[in-house]
Amino acid sequence: MRKRHFALFIGLSLWVAMLATVTPAQAALGESDDSITSDEKALSAVRGAAAVRNGYTVHEIRSDSTTVREYVSPSGVVFGIAWNGRIHPDLTPLLGSYAGEYNEALRRTPREPGRRPYAVKTDRVVVEKWGHMRNLQGRAYAPALMPPGVSVDEIK
Repeated sequence: MRKRHFALFIGLSLWVAMLATVTPAQAALGESDDSITSDEKALSAVRGAAAVRNGYTVHEIRSDSTTVREYVSPSGVVFGIAWNGRIHPDLTPLLGSYAGEYNEALRRTPREPGRRPYAVKTDRVVVEKWGHMRNLQGRAYAPALMPPGVSVDEIK
């Protein structure tokens, strides 16, 4: 009986250790669009049709609670992300290498009580959130990665 429990314990421990080392790839801000498909799995979502607009491509991913749109430059780099839905998505995987910078700036940004729109701006990334219950929206973009002729207002 003890041997069976020990074997079960070892097996489960190895399985958990294996899962802990696997991290899903994300199509994050500033990274290649090659891994957008993995966002579908990470968000438990379904990818919609890609739309070509004004020299860039918008990939839409829909989950039960949120729709995320990833804006990809002609060179294949994600330069902006927008979302809307019942909840704000976890921005850490979507912001990629910009996440640490955003989180640090967020800690330093004073917040007023209540649900008010807010923006966190650094030298490299801008994140804006707004909305009300069941209709939360936002966008994140890297100004240096914006293709020429593309307005920030197009990221929505």
